[in-house]
Amino acid sequence: MFVHTVFFWLKHPENQDNHKALRAGLESLKGVKEISAAYIGTPAETRRPVIDHSYDFSLTFVFADKAAHDAYQVHPVHLEFVAECQHLWERVQVYDAVS
Repeated sequence: MFVHTVFFWLKHPENQDNHKALRAGLESLKGVKEISAAYIGTPAETRRPVIDHSYDFSLTFVFADKAAHDAYQVHPVHLEFVAECQHLWERVQVYDAVS
């Protein structure tokens, strides 16, 4: 299994149109058949010193293996998402894990 987790920080987090646009872009990624499971969300209302809740959106995609992840990275839907939404974020942080 290959788990791909990405955190997004919006350039203008106060702008609700930007929130909606990024959310729609993230949701469009769920159409990529290589994704086995998809979770998209916003920070939970948990507040402990070890929790970073500074991001605006997160996504976690589970793939069968690295090959499926690599296919996703060059998939037209993913490339279109980056091209259409990258102007919305100021920072992206990726964590990949395998089991």
